[in-house]
Amino acid sequence: MKLRSNYLKENITGYLFILPQMIVFLAFLVYPILEGMRLSLYQINYDSEKFVGFANYTTLFNDPVFFKATINTVVFVIFIVLLTVGFALFVASAVFDKNAKYVSFIRGSYYIPVMVSMVVMSMVWSFLLNPANGLISYLYKDMGLGTINLLGNPKTVLPVVIFVTFATNVGQAIILYIAAMIGVSKELFEAAEIDGASRWQVITKILIPSVGPTTTYITIINIIAVLKIFVVIQLLTGGGPNNSSVTLMYYLYNNAFKYNQLGVASAVGVIMFVITLILSVPQLRSMIKVK
Repeated sequence: MKLRSNYLKENITGYLFILPQMIVFLAFLVYPILEGMRLSLYQINYDSEKFVGFANYTTLFNDPVFFKATINTVVFVIFIVLLTVGFALFVASAVFDKNAKYVSFIRGSYYIPVMVSMVVMSMVWSFLLNPANGLISYLYKDMGLGTINLLGNPKTVLPVVIFVTFATNVGQAIILYIAAMIGVSKELFEAAEIDGASRWQVITKILIPSVGPTTTYITIINIIAVLKIFVVIQLLTGGGPNNSSVTLMYYLYNNAFKYNQLGVASAVGVIMFVITLILSVPQLRSMIKVK
């Protein structure tokens, strides 16, 4: 009985320690998700709610702009995640074993854009890409190639937004990869050196497999971040031209705050939540298997 009493006391103490975090988690994460699911089944006005079942989802699936937003979001996720993981792995594997001052310089150089507000970075890029007086347009004219409007061309607007987002966020991935690679056991590198392994073999056979959990983490956080991409679209393109750069988050914003379609916006949020789960769960399962 005494052992059981001590066991219960220890458990209660543990639960009390995590209680504040659980309250925050339930109030600011679980409740909004459940409330969003509920609102997606209602037609919402300023002072009333009307249950409409899955009518909001039917409205979405009959809207070509929604499908365009979905396709654009998937394209953003695929390319930004691949570019971020690939480039960060390349930079980190190239410098992780170099002089500490050099590594610090590289980390600081790539991390500076991460510390700057996305609003500020978007405004800087907006100035650079301005077709009338932007630096890129000026250089293009100076080379005798005429005028250029990268953000006003449906064929170039997606690659430009992808590059801007990638360039702004890749620094965090580089920091995480360098930290993970520095933590890899030196005995593995010594054994590889004795066996005569080349640097390419060390990178592909030791480094990349060793930082697998970090790759999974970076992939998940980038999927979530890209699904929520909004500021870059709002400040650079406004979803244009002709909805060529509209994303699910921007589509949700328009329905909620421009068209006062809160039920439809909630339905978009639910769909984004499902997409996030579908894309993230396999990554989480692979991380669990690695552990």
